[in-house]
Amino acid sequence: MPALSFADADAPLDDADVVLYGVPFDRTASFRSGARLGPNAMREASWNFESYMMDHKRRITDVKVCDLGNTEEFGPTRDMVEGVRRRSEEIVGKGKIPIVLGGEHSIAPASVMGFEKDIGVLGIDAHLDFRDEYLGDRFSHACSARRIADHVGVDDVVYIGVRSFSEGESQDLERLGLTYVSAFDIHDSGMDRAADRALKAVNEEKIYLTIDLDGVDPAYAPAVGNPEPFGISPLQVKSLINKIGPRLVGMDINEVSPGWDHGQTALLAARLVREAIAAIAANR
Repeated sequence: MPALSFADADAPLDDADVVLYGVPFDRTASFRSGARLGPNAMREASWNFESYMMDHKRRITDVKVCDLGNTEEFGPTRDMVEGVRRRSEEIVGKGKIPIVLGGEHSIAPASVMGFEKDIGVLGIDAHLDFRDEYLGDRFSHACSARRIADHVGVDDVVYIGVRSFSEGESQDLERLGLTYVSAFDIHDSGMDRAADRALKAVNEEKIYLTIDLDGVDPAYAPAVGNPEPFGISPLQVKSLINKIGPRLVGMDINEVSPGWDHGQTALLAARLVREAIAAIAANR
C-alpha cells in the first residue's frame, strides 16, 4: 500500500475488482504545466468524502479497490506510452478494471492500448484532440482522440463536451468520419440525449471512459492545463458515469494541475472517481 493512497482503496491486488494507479506525467503540456502533481492531489482530496454514497445508497467499499501508487516519472513520451500500455495490459489481463489518475491527457491512448480493440471509447473533453501530431509529438495531449482511434477505430471513439478544435481537425473529422458531441448540444438537449447518441455511435457493449477535466466548465474546474469557457457541469459528467457504469471496463481522469486553484478541481476529480466506483458497484 503506497504511503498516500486513494481513500477506501485498501484491497490487495489479487482480490480487487478495480485497480487505481497514477501517472505523474505532463511533458507535452502546451499552456499550463503541473498535471504531474494531479494523481497525489486526487488521492489527498479523496479522504474528504464519506464511504457511504448517499445518492447511490451503498458503501463505496462494496467494490474492492486497490491503489498501486504511481508509475515511475517517465522521460520521453514514448517511454510513458509503453509503460502505461504495459501496466494497463497487466491489469486487464487479471480481469480487473483499471482507473488511471493523470497526469495529462496524453496518457489516455496508452491506457486504451492495453485493451483489445472491441471497446467503445467515450471522452469528456473541451477539445477534439484529433491532431495527428502537435509540436512534433504524435502522442501529445492534443492528439489523444486520434491515437485512441488508431487503436479501436474512428467509429468507436466519441468525445463529448467539445467546444474547440483547429481548422485542420475540422477537415480531418469530416474526412475520417469522427463523431463528437459539442458542449452547445448538451446545453440545448441535455446529457442523457448526448450519451445515447454517443453510445449508439460506438455500438460496443464494453465502454472505456476518458475524462479531461477541461471538459467541465472552468467555473467548476479551473485548475486544468487548457481551460475553455462554456463547458459542461459536474452533475452532467456524473450522470454520464452513472449511465455507462454497468458497461465500464476502464477509465482515466486527467489534467488536474493543483497549483492553479484551491483544491476544488482535485476534489471534483476524486469525487468522479468515486462515482465510477459506485456505478461499477451497482452492477456487482
